[in-house]
Amino acid sequence: MARHYSETDVVAILDDLDPARLRSFVAAHVVTPVVTPQGHAFTEADVARLQLLCDLSDVYDLPNDVLVMVMSLIDQLNTARGDMRALIQAVATEPDDVRGRIITHVRNVRVIVRD
Repeated sequence: MARHYSETDVVAILDDLDPARLRSFVAAHVVTPVVTPQGHAFTEADVARLQLLCDLSDVYDLPNDVLVMVMSLIDQLNTARGDMRALIQAVATEPDDVRGRIITHVRNVRVIVRD
């Protein structure tokens, strides 16, 4: 079972995070905690995301509306990576001749895209 952290836990874990900043990230919907009777609960992935948000905000001085856009792009890239992994696994199960045709087609498409 996944571990969940309270708001107090998360603020204690992340040096650059205070309660007000945490609430602003939640209000901006760049992190979506689980709502429990005790309050918000954050997963380990949420904690990592909050650390990234703090880093982006501090290093690049990004406001929350820009963080929303950046995190959306990161989420899209992660989804595309997962889709690519699944596609690679699916292609790997195909016979050699099918894999060969796919590789040839991909190379041809890549050449067309570069030109």
